[in-house]
Amino acid sequence: MTESAYNPWLHRVAVLTACVALLPIGMGALVTTRDAGMAFRDWPTSDGYGMFSYPWLQSVGDKFLEHGHRLAGVLIGLASIALCVAAAFAERRNWVKALAVVALLAVIAQGLLGGQRVRLDARGLAFVHGSFAALVYALLASIAVVTSRRWRDAATIGSGHSLAPLQVLAIATAVCVFVQYVLGGLLRHQGLAPGEHLGFAFIAALMVVWLALAATASGIHWFRAPAAILAVATLAQLGLGAGAWFTKFGFGDQVAVHGSPMQVAMRTSHVLMGMLLFATTIVLAVRVCRMQWLHGSRARRVGDQRVMAAPVAATGVMR
Repeated sequence: MTESAYNPWLHRVAVLTACVALLPIGMGALVTTRDAGMAFRDWPTSDGYGMFSYPWLQSVGDKFLEHGHRLAGVLIGLASIALCVAAAFAERRNWVKALAVVALLAVIAQGLLGGQRVRLDARGLAFVHGSFAALVYALLASIAVVTSRRWRDAATIGSGHSLAPLQVLAIATAVCVFVQYVLGGLLRHQGLAPGEHLGFAFIAALMVVWLALAATASGIHWFRAPAAILAVATLAQLGLGAGAWFTKFGFGDQVAVHGSPMQVAMRTSHVLMGMLLFATTIVLAVRVCRMQWLHGSRARRVGDQRVMAAPVAATGVMR
C-alpha cells in the first residue's frame, strides 16, 4: 500500500458522504416499514412530475415518504460525485481513487435498483435494494477510514505480534453480521425466514462481542472506539429486535397493530441499528487489516535486512 499525506478536506468530504448516506437509508427503511414503496407507479418521475418539480411539501402519507426517499437518493448521488472528484484531485493513492469511483458506481447502481423495483413492482428487487444498501454504506465508511489521519499515523503505532487471528475473526464477524442483515431483509420484504433470523441473531451477537473483546485485549488504541461502539450497539440491537418482533407478531395479550407508531419506530430503528452495526464491524475489520499489513511489512523488511547481512557476515568469517 502506497502511503500518502493526510488531506483533511478529503477526509471531511468522505465523512460527510457517509453521514449523508444515512438519510436515504433511513428514509428507505421507513418506506419499507410503512409499505410505501409503490406510492408511485412511475420512475424516475413521480406521478408524471420531474424529480424537483413534484410538489413534495404539499404531499402527505406514503407519497411524501417515497418522494422524500427519492430526493435523498439524489443527495447521496451528488455527495458521491463530490467524493470522487475530491479523491481525483487530492488523493495520490490510486487504490483510494478507485474506491471512490466504485462507491459512485455503487450509488448509481443502488438508484437503478430502486427504480426497477418500482417499474417492475418487484418485491424481490426491494429485498436486493435493501441488502445492497448495507454494502454501499460499508464501502463509504471504509473510505472515511482510509482517508483519515489515524490511517497514516498507524504506521507509527506498531505491533509486536501478528494480528492474523484477529483479522480472521473480524472478517468472519462482518460476514455473520451481513448474513443476519440479509435474513432480516428476507423477513421484512418477503415474510421469510423468521426462525432463521431469530436464531442466527444470537450467533451474530456472540461473534460481535467476541470481536469487541479481542480487539480491546490487543492493546491497540485505534481499535478501542469501534470495539466499544460494537458492544453498545449489539445490546441496543437485541433490544430493538425484541421490540420489532413483539410489535410485528404480538406477544401474550399484546396485539400487533400494523402501521402503529410503535411498530414503525421499532422496526425502522432496528434496521438502522443493524446497518450501523454492520458498518462499524467493517470499520474495525479495515483497521485490523491495516495493522496486520503494517506488521507483515515490517517483518518482511527485517527479513530482507537479515538476508542482505548474511553474505557480509560470511565474508568476515572467511577472512
